[in-house]
Amino acid sequence: MTKNNLSLVSGANGHLGNNLVRFLLKQGIPVRATVRNAKNKTPFKGLNCELVEADITDKASFVKALQGVETFYAVGASFKLWAKDPKKEIYDVNMDGTRNTIEAAAEAGVKRIVYVSSIAALDYTKLPTKESNGYNPDRRDMYYNSKNDGEKLAFELAAKLGIELVSVMPSAMIGSEASLPLNVSYGIVKLILKKEIPVDTKITLNWVDVKDVAEGCYLAAQKGRPGERYILANEKCMSITDTTILANSLYPELKLKIPKSVPKGILFTIAGLMEFTARMSGKAPVLTRKDISMFSGLQQNFDISKARNELGFNPKSPVQALKEAFDYMMKHPDLLK
Repeated sequence: MTKNNLSLVSGANGHLGNNLVRFLLKQGIPVRATVRNAKNKTPFKGLNCELVEADITDKASFVKALQGVETFYAVGASFKLWAKDPKKEIYDVNMDGTRNTIEAAAEAGVKRIVYVSSIAALDYTKLPTKESNGYNPDRRDMYYNSKNDGEKLAFELAAKLGIELVSVMPSAMIGSEASLPLNVSYGIVKLILKKEIPVDTKITLNWVDVKDVAEGCYLAAQKGRPGERYILANEKCMSITDTTILANSLYPELKLKIPKSVPKGILFTIAGLMEFTARMSGKAPVLTRKDISMFSGLQQNFDISKARNELGFNPKSPVQALKEAFDYMMKHPDLLK
């Protein structure tokens, strides 16, 4: 890939999308950024990129947006773990979006796609988890299902349509440039600082700096083998409780309460009440019973040697990523509202 050739980033106002646009521009690569609503220019202030309105559920908008593009970074997706109608609002959007954008890329003559999948599309039954383990057999979550089925569909379509496609699988992205609404992972950092996690859920996250993931996407476009998948994460996960302990040591003045351990039955009761409130308000609950049953005690540890060796991916440690994320959040109090 030459530096002068146009790249398109979908979902460019999202956390990863926006940081990827910034990274590519620093490499001297011309960028076309797509968003669903081009009126929201705030995330692009001071950025010398072309802003285009396109929606992953509207194939024609992407056929138009992808004209003259050599590399397509397919970042745009519905990234949420809760919705009133999860099949319609999460699964269908992501599956249709995958089909629409890859078919549009083929029609527009795009040479290469970096498809942003997720660690959700990995099999966690053998640790450390690696790409060759295959796909996640747990079918309880519509977002997870959309990432598993979406990645399979992406590879099938790319093979059929003759496009080079590389998949990248980020873990819990935090840090750097961000705007409201925060993504799910960064939202947890916010909940910790706002003292809104009172109990120990035994849930772990594999923290990774979003800037490292942005660079990993670029490296995948440069060096990734078509038809292959690469984990963009750290080796070791951290519990939300250990993350809170770290935040407390960095900001003792906040007097953060370390989440207390409670029996699982009480956790399920709390989550059930939160779900009931969410159905009434339409606002996503902090915790669901599905979160507990799927993620409590799950160790999100990864073998990232493939991305290290083949792409040159070298992420900063989870502790360093968290320190920078906490610092960014504390310097931008508007994000804590």
